[in-house]
Amino acid sequence: MQKLTTNPRRSAARNGYSLGALGAAAFGGALIFGVLSSAVFARASISADTFRQLDLFGEVFEQVHENYVSDPEDGDLIKGAIDGMLDTLDPHSSYLTADDFQTMQEQTRGSFAGLGIQIVMDNEGPDEGYVKVVAPIDDTPADRAGIETNDLIVEIDGEPVLGMSLDEAISRMKGEKGTKVDIKVLRDRNAAPFALTIVRDIVKLRAVNAEAKGDFGYIRISSFSEQTDVGLKKAIKQLGKDIPGGPKGLVLDLRSNPGGLLDQAVAVSDAFLEGGEIVSTRGRRPRDTLREMGTPGDKMRGKPIVILINGGSASASEIVAGALQDRNRALLLGTKTFGKGSVQTVIPLQNGLQGALRLTTSRYYTPSGRSIQAQGIEPDIAMPVLYPGQEKAATRPSERDLPNALDVSEAQEVLDEAEELAENKAGEGAPGVAPVECPFEEDGETPRDCQLERALEILADATAYRQLLADAGVARQ
Repeated sequence: MQKLTTNPRRSAARNGYSLGALGAAAFGGALIFGVLSSAVFARASISADTFRQLDLFGEVFEQVHENYVSDPEDGDLIKGAIDGMLDTLDPHSSYLTADDFQTMQEQTRGSFAGLGIQIVMDNEGPDEGYVKVVAPIDDTPADRAGIETNDLIVEIDGEPVLGMSLDEAISRMKGEKGTKVDIKVLRDRNAAPFALTIVRDIVKLRAVNAEAKGDFGYIRISSFSEQTDVGLKKAIKQLGKDIPGGPKGLVLDLRSNPGGLLDQAVAVSDAFLEGGEIVSTRGRRPRDTLREMGTPGDKMRGKPIVILINGGSASASEIVAGALQDRNRALLLGTKTFGKGSVQTVIPLQNGLQGALRLTTSRYYTPSGRSIQAQGIEPDIAMPVLYPGQEKAATRPSERDLPNALDVSEAQEVLDEAEELAENKAGEGAPGVAPVECPFEEDGETPRDCQLERALEILADATAYRQLLADAGVARQ
């Protein structure tokens, strides 16, 4: 697509909806805000046959308008046609209504009204047709009500969700601050759903939280909003005050972070690197290639870093993890990331009065040239976990599981080659990594964070950290 953007702002994130004001997918790919003139349709690249097809669409619209059994809403017909066209593309291209577009802009600013959950709707599989929770946003009404990842919302204010579109479900759940919404939630797929009443509130995304863990710092980044870069700098400065002599190392927690603004992902990566490439984007045309470069100045001054990732770490999170992994600046611990590696351009329609078009225009790549799309980022130290009551480690849908996801076949080829290589090194039938059982804390209710504990153990042994980092670098070559 042509770079017809003004004041471009890019963002990267997981497919789905942030259910704050419950609008469009503010976190769902690298976003470029711009303006596209309708004159683009007069380009010579549009063939005569395409114009004939557009005439056919016009004729079908006229026939439906005149002859359907009941008087249809023309606006609904047009929106349905637009949605249908975009549904033939990848899962991250979509039409945003004016309300959805406004909500997306609010979300990227980090403050909006609603419940505070990120959601998707599966188009196939056992959870098809229900609203599925990707993750509750920290310290929001949904989080305080106990909503968990992979919960299904099956009923909203007495109306079954099955049969609704995701937009319809969202419109029923959004509302003004202080109003209530009654939902039924299915957690155990073999049990009955339970009822919850949640009071809508202003959701303020505190993108960064930090605390001292002995001699080391712990920073949790829950999203990449406009506040993230500033929040990170404040967190590092505060850790320097809280820990005598400053932290000897850092745990950066990106688990279940669905993404956000690309420029914030670049800024976070740049905070721990001494310049050099952070990420690149590539589209249909050579002029669409863009390289994001860092600036000198590592705010941790080379001190060891362990990054925590899992299947909910997507897009902007994968950019940070991939950049620091490729540059051998940090160890990645946890499980494989989501695999969201495409870039979307958000094009306001009639200055946003008619919403916006969210269109996939390019892919992004790590500094070494790895594509994340449908592949994800593998941790240097694989550590799946089992929490009390679980018989096997939880699995999440990934980018490659989404309908019409890009590059799935290419990702499968890479996966097959990696598995073959692993078998050649370790012997055919080598076992996978066994999940670590994480018991409860002393209160008997809160599961221990075994991944964080392991990360701190690694940081505490500087020699072991350096050896693990060196081994990880060799293994990627």
